[in-house]
Amino acid sequence: MPLRQRLENLPVGQKLLAALLVLLTTVLLVANLTFISVAYWISHESTAPQALQTLGRLTSNPALVTRALNSPEDANALLKEIGSYAPLRAAAIYDSNGERLAQLQQGEHLHLPKHYHQIEAWRLTELRSNHLTPLLNGDQPPGHLLLVASSELPTAFYTGTFAASLGILVFSVLLWFAVARQIKRLITQPIHRLEELSRQVTREENYALRAAPGNNDEIGNLAEAFNTMLSRIEAREQELKRARDEAQGAYDQAQTLAEETRHTNRKLEKEVQVRSKIEKTLTGFQNYLNCIIDSMPSALIALDEQLYVTQWNQEASTLSGTPLNEAMNQLIYLAFEPLQPFVPQLKDTIAHHQVTKIERVTWGHGDEARHYALTFYPLMGGSGRGVVIRIDDITQRLSMEDMMVQSEKMLSVGGLAAGMAHEINNPLGAILHNVQNIRRRLSSDLPKNIEQAAQAGIDLNAISQYLQAREVPELLDGIQQAGARAAKIVTHMLSFSRRSNRQMSPCDLSALIDQAVDIASNDFDLAIGFDFKGQAITRQFDPQLGPVPGIPNELEQVLLNLLKNAAQAIHQRRDPHEPGRIILRTRLNPPWAEIQVEDNGAGMPEYVRKRIFEPFFTTKEVGQGTGLGLSVSYFIITNNHKGQMEVQSTLDQGTCFTLRLPLAGNLMHLHESTTVEL
Repeated sequence: MPLRQRLENLPVGQKLLAALLVLLTTVLLVANLTFISVAYWISHESTAPQALQTLGRLTSNPALVTRALNSPEDANALLKEIGSYAPLRAAAIYDSNGERLAQLQQGEHLHLPKHYHQIEAWRLTELRSNHLTPLLNGDQPPGHLLLVASSELPTAFYTGTFAASLGILVFSVLLWFAVARQIKRLITQPIHRLEELSRQVTREENYALRAAPGNNDEIGNLAEAFNTMLSRIEAREQELKRARDEAQGAYDQAQTLAEETRHTNRKLEKEVQVRSKIEKTLTGFQNYLNCIIDSMPSALIALDEQLYVTQWNQEASTLSGTPLNEAMNQLIYLAFEPLQPFVPQLKDTIAHHQVTKIERVTWGHGDEARHYALTFYPLMGGSGRGVVIRIDDITQRLSMEDMMVQSEKMLSVGGLAAGMAHEINNPLGAILHNVQNIRRRLSSDLPKNIEQAAQAGIDLNAISQYLQAREVPELLDGIQQAGARAAKIVTHMLSFSRRSNRQMSPCDLSALIDQAVDIASNDFDLAIGFDFKGQAITRQFDPQLGPVPGIPNELEQVLLNLLKNAAQAIHQRRDPHEPGRIILRTRLNPPWAEIQVEDNGAGMPEYVRKRIFEPFFTTKEVGQGTGLGLSVSYFIITNNHKGQMEVQSTLDQGTCFTLRLPLAGNLMHLHESTTVEL
């Protein structure tokens, strides 16, 4: 155990005695050290210098000085005579020339200057008391005697000091014993009696015991406070006994009441169980209704008669952007601002108790506009009148209706095209056949023509020169070209009206696109200033896209139509200084393979974009286009390949056509009808 802990665990009396002993020892040591220090200071500062001066005066006798300065032996003899003086530590005699003749050392050797001129510098570094006495030598320069005092005190001083300290120590020990008896009588014994009494009270639990009265000091006050504490504890013990008796009586009475309470509790438990089951059923039913309401695709909002929100489903939060906790108990036009114009209809529905329908409203949803149908139902109940608002998103339905109208147009036009094609094919065949016959009848190389011309007396060469002069062959070429063009239109119409039954094969879309670009670059109709062979074509092909099922000729026809339209749109731009470009992309976007043809041409307005796939719809001048190119392309992609075709265009910025073809694993799962996205 550490010394400090042992000291802390000592009894109080021993702690006081130890403290007194330490105090006496410390005082004795400090007094001795102080006495010795003062004696040493007096000896060093007063006694030693005075003794050295007296010794210097005694040795400055002219007779002694003359002998000492003339002979080193006499100088040593003089120093030996004064060496018996106890305070003297060292001495040296310097002659008239300043040279050291003799020196005296007592005790440890000290360094003394060898020449008189070094004495001043030596005295600055020497801490002992020293004295320099001149020695007169007649008419010659004086010599000098250097005396150095000892720094030690005499032995008798230390012996006397030790004897006095021993006497003081004996007296202090006797005084300590006397004080210890009084401390034991006045402090230790009363504390021990209190300690023994507290142990007895704890052991016997007898709070009637009391401590004997003591002096009017702190210990006496402690004994009095201890007696007061025992008195209070005794009084509380008696109160506790009375309380225990009263508690026992109350316990017996409570046992009787508890038995009665048990019967009552059993009845209450049964009632609580029945109510809990009812509440649980109602809560479950309410949660079930809330789940049904939140799961509905329509936004449902219930209002009270003042148009405050009382019900708000998840779709209403999604549509309005207002969460349920903020919408509840809020005015409807604050929770759902777009409904503010319909507040009169809501009030009218509540007042007349009739259903109000609003077929179509358009609200902005992000960057696009969406269409909704509103229905207001009157609400009657025990809590008063109200109204229920149902909001249905009809954007997709309207798109489907537009697509159905578009499909019906295309089906009807397809039937019309088939009938017209059969009716036009016959006269076209006759025109082209007769043009060919006319050329054969005017040829000067056929023997039959030469024979008939000879019979009629006509020169076929003259007739040929006449026809050339009148440009009749060019007219015939024009008739043949017009007939061929009409035949091509009829072929497109028949292709549009008939369902393709050609066999599909894996197609490399990148190779098809490159082939279509080569054909477009050699087409005379595209000589409008667009460079298909230069840097105007940008290819962005997806390397992960493999072969895609398709009919190569038909896909090539679609790509060629899109390239022609892109070149013509670039030719019609308002800013002729901006270089035209066409971007061709392929991308793997499961379950589709996508092809995009994008240009920076003139673009098209919205009303043109919506009708771009209608047959015979064209914005070109009469004779420049038939209006069947994009409709046939749409038919090839959607009907023959079960894909999708859409267009995005901005006026004066450009157009982007997107073709989506099903991949090999998804082709068999597609439906017969496809969706047009305008």
